[in-house]
Amino acid sequence: MDQHYDYGSLNKNTNPDHDVKMVGRKKLEITGVKQVESFDNEEFLLETTMGFLAIRGTNLKMKNLDVESGMVSIEGKVFDLVYLDQQSGEKTKGFFGKLFK
Repeated sequence: MDQHYDYGSLNKNTNPDHDVKMVGRKKLEITGVKQVESFDNEEFLLETTMGFLAIRGTNLKMKNLDVESGMVSIEGKVFDLVYLDQQSGEKTKGFFGKLFK
């Protein structure tokens, strides 16, 4: 029995998929990125379809940014990835306060 699924029609009215792929703590490929809020060589703040994502490390560099498809590639030594949820209001304020000093 042959079945055919049109995956393109399933995602027409939904947010793009959000995936994070890390290779050896040195390279990140992130999809579902709506906007790059801020970045430097130690910290990136990305708005994704699943919330804000903070990436910290050393010698971080944006290697690729495809705004149309929402894909970002980052290289450098990654220390941590943190999602900033609305529920953790105080932590989020503290993080943004530190970030935008």
